[in-house]
Amino acid sequence: MPKVGAHVSAAGNLSLSLDRAWELGAQCTQIFISPPQQWAKVNHSDQIIEEYRRKTESTKISPNFIHAVYLINLASPNPELVRKSIDWLIYSQKLAEKLGMKGTIFHLGSFKNSTEEKALKQVIEAIKEILGSSGQVNLILENSAGAGNLIGDSFREIGEIVRRVNDSRVKVCLDTQHAFASGIDVKSQEGLNKTLQEFDREVGLKNLIAIHANDSKTEFNSKRDRHENIGEGFIGLEGFRNIINHPILKDIPFILEVPGEGSGPDTNNILRLKNLIH
Repeated sequence: MPKVGAHVSAAGNLSLSLDRAWELGAQCTQIFISPPQQWAKVNHSDQIIEEYRRKTESTKISPNFIHAVYLINLASPNPELVRKSIDWLIYSQKLAEKLGMKGTIFHLGSFKNSTEEKALKQVIEAIKEILGSSGQVNLILENSAGAGNLIGDSFREIGEIVRRVNDSRVKVCLDTQHAFASGIDVKSQEGLNKTLQEFDREVGLKNLIAIHANDSKTEFNSKRDRHENIGEGFIGLEGFRNIINHPILKDIPFILEVPGEGSGPDTNNILRLKNLIH
């Protein structure tokens, strides 16, 4: 049976994220370790790290993931931006290992004013550098919604990166809303079967480590990144019933990134998804 969790706030103290998850009924978490719109590298003390590890053990809330800051862009033609992105991800990976977390989930970025092949080569080299400077935790690529020149909106592209990096620490997080918005059918049973077959062929199901469970505020193939509460969007309750009960996904953690009532994932959305499990 899949675990259902949520992106929760770590404001005040990292271990408070686990308290908040417990209150929501979340079984796994995703957090920001620094403000998502800044390059800040917050220095978390050994005491805070140890407290987080103890609380992870006592609550049994796991697996837990870091979500990278939104500024990350490994595909950018701007070398300064790429450098900042690499350095921040190395910082995040080192902290994830100290905290006993699975790793860092991040968006690959955009190659505006460049070419796809040049951007892919650059992304691959950057990922290799990050892996060379971090421990054994996973570096987790998230699929994009397909707007503009974003890297990672197709399984072909993600699979090429995974193959060319050729490191078992590289994993993938599948965002249901991003997939739906980029024209990948995750809603119907038949479509979901074909989607998972394609994922296995291009990326490898062994590399799928998490699912961002988000309904879509926009229609299929909209190319727009707009999350909606579970059952209130274009994927709908039946779509999520198909997704969360698919036998291939039974051991994959589902992490909500929905708006809730305006403050992010809430108990209602977690229960809504849990109640769909057969």
